[in-house]
Amino acid sequence: MNNLIDNTKAFVKRQLENAEGGHDWFHIERVYNNALHIAKGEDCNLTIVQLGALLHDIADSKFHDGDETIGPATAWKFLEQENVPEDIIIHVVNIIENISFKGGHNEKKFHSIELDIVQDADRLDALGAIGIARTFNYGGFKNRTIHDPSIAPNLNMTKEEYKASTAPTINHFYEKLLLLKDRMNTKTGAIIAQGRHEYMVNFLSQFYAEWDGEK
Repeated sequence: MNNLIDNTKAFVKRQLENAEGGHDWFHIERVYNNALHIAKGEDCNLTIVQLGALLHDIADSKFHDGDETIGPATAWKFLEQENVPEDIIIHVVNIIENISFKGGHNEKKFHSIELDIVQDADRLDALGAIGIARTFNYGGFKNRTIHDPSIAPNLNMTKEEYKASTAPTINHFYEKLLLLKDRMNTKTGAIIAQGRHEYMVNFLSQFYAEWDGEK
């Protein structure tokens, strides 16, 4: 399976060569490493975890006009060409289809420990210092306002509203990032998430103090 993992890494690097900085190969690599770390404490199929982590953002819908079918189809075609057994392909595709936050109202249609691990690994990369950096990078990429005190966070968005949102970047902390620590699936993921969550809370406190000219 080593050749399969190496081939998958090479494929993902090619596919994401010109990706936005928060969803590029380095994001995939961090999620992959997070997943390997979490998997050590779980009874799981490591190959599925590795493939799920590497392919989870192979064609993120927000960079493809909201089309959620491209990622799973791209992963299926690649894995099929690599002669991966169909049951593993189906499992990996199910991970890709069910991993996203999508406003927090997305009901999982598939459940497995491998999905739990990869989802936690991906969510960890949305938290802490890396999460802050990725959030502002994407906000800049979309030319969004950093903060507008007159626009309150929307905590009850539908999946469609979440995908279409153009709210200031700071709102994203309340609409997603600060909610993640209570939505982790694994014990290891939850422990790491707690520390990264606290880092973000401290950052926001400093941000508002500077915004108001207090510091």
